[in-house]
Amino acid sequence: MTEVIIGVLVLTGSFFAFIASLGVVRLPDVLVRMHASTKAGTLSAGLVMLGAAIWFWDLAVAFLVVALVLFLLLTAPVAAHMIGRAAVRTGVKMWTGREED
Repeated sequence: MTEVIIGVLVLTGSFFAFIASLGVVRLPDVLVRMHASTKAGTLSAGLVMLGAAIWFWDLAVAFLVVALVLFLLLTAPVAAHMIGRAAVRTGVKMWTGREED
């Protein structure tokens, strides 16, 4: 039963990582791309790390996983904010909501 839970967590995390990569490639604007990579990337890393913590079932590994997920939750929004702020300040062309190709 534990292997099934680990498999579901790792596959779900991998799915969200795939969705984040598609968002980075397909979305039209730097701010929207940043949002997709930050949110789905943090969730996917957390799910995969949770699967690893369950697989190893050790207090040291659980501590490292909690520290890693907290680090991601604290740094990903700050990094995304700084990337968005730099994009706005340097004048990167933003998406207007119309298809102009």
